[in-house]
Amino acid sequence: MPRALLVLPTSTYRAPEFLAAARRLGVEVVTASDAPQALSGVMGDRFLEVDLSRPEEAADRIVDLARRLPLDAVLAVDDQGGLAAAIACERLGLSHNPPAAVAATRDKLAARRLLGAAGVRQPGWRWVPGDPGERAAEASGVVEAARELGFPVVVKPVSLSGSRGVIRADDPASAASAAAWVRAILEEAGAPASEPLLVEQYVPGEEVAVEAIVREGRLEVLAVFDKPDPLEGPFFEETIYVTPSGHPEADLADALDAVARAAEALGIVHGPVHAEVRLADGSRAEAPPAPARRAVVLELAARTIGGKCSKALRFAAGASLEEIVLAGALGRTLDSTRERSAAGVMMIPVPRSGTLEAVEGRERAREVPFVTGVEVTAPLGRAVRPLPEGDRYLGFLFARAPTPPQVVTALRRAHDELVVKIA
Repeated sequence: MPRALLVLPTSTYRAPEFLAAARRLGVEVVTASDAPQALSGVMGDRFLEVDLSRPEEAADRIVDLARRLPLDAVLAVDDQGGLAAAIACERLGLSHNPPAAVAATRDKLAARRLLGAAGVRQPGWRWVPGDPGERAAEASGVVEAARELGFPVVVKPVSLSGSRGVIRADDPASAASAAAWVRAILEEAGAPASEPLLVEQYVPGEEVAVEAIVREGRLEVLAVFDKPDPLEGPFFEETIYVTPSGHPEADLADALDAVARAAEALGIVHGPVHAEVRLADGSRAEAPPAPARRAVVLELAARTIGGKCSKALRFAAGASLEEIVLAGALGRTLDSTRERSAAGVMMIPVPRSGTLEAVEGRERAREVPFVTGVEVTAPLGRAVRPLPEGDRYLGFLFARAPTPPQVVTALRRAHDELVVKIA
């Protein structure tokens, strides 16, 4: 029986799906996490506690374990464990992305530099160094960068993910305010005080998400999601993803080509890819010049889609996205033909800050035609916050239907049935 080590941060949503994928594939699982599990005392070598903030040390521990318990794959299920897994795979001679490539996907500034050097279309950008003693100067630097790029702009942290700390600014005053706000979010997240801020041109246009896997350096597209709700700011809270995409084939071909070029530029040669792309008019994209409706790469991550959104995808013989990815890590190839029906997911937004008391109406939401699942993942009694400070959704709604518009309608109706009570 093959054996895989899964790096499972305590904050991840993805553990159940990857563990279920391992069971279906007949794979023995060893877990590594940044906090002890309830059964870690009886799991022996099948559980390893690691510090994911120190990827070199975490990799050392994984390699030591592999000497006692040989591993056929080491796979990170979330961003936090990606670098430790890549370093461990490199040392063990397992299939992997270069650690430098994984690190670049976690650092928006490094990614922008690599994409720019490769000529991949992306928003125009500037970076502003962080100076713990000169926050006023930092805000002034953001304003100056915004003026150079031309308003509106998007101010964002280099290190955070999931749209956390991403704020649109339309004028100098809002740019200075955004700089202070992003810095406060970074401080709360425990980021280094010297972390720079990124200022990017706001690119108008519709947005798609591309889910893919890289095999032997070649990008294989698994799904393209449309995002029917406009993402125009001032914050960029994502809600509905629906597939297959309804955009023209020419636009999608351009988007997929841009993602493939971006993955190559970042050095991604193996495993899952999740990319965010704007179908823009080209007027606010960096060189090379582009005609109307050309794809502009916003971000690319070496992981699967976030949260529980992967449950919207099913492939040949009912395989999950996690099965496709885990099989790939083990050198096996599953049929990645996606099911024919349309499918989608809605990330349930947090309406306001406070303590989550209840989410009522779940049964009514489940009864909406074409809805296949309602999952509330935020614990009751816990504090919740919307973006840009928040880093969690309340939960997820899932639907399948003959057409994408029917999926979108079902998800909206199901959301309307929910009553969120926040003290």
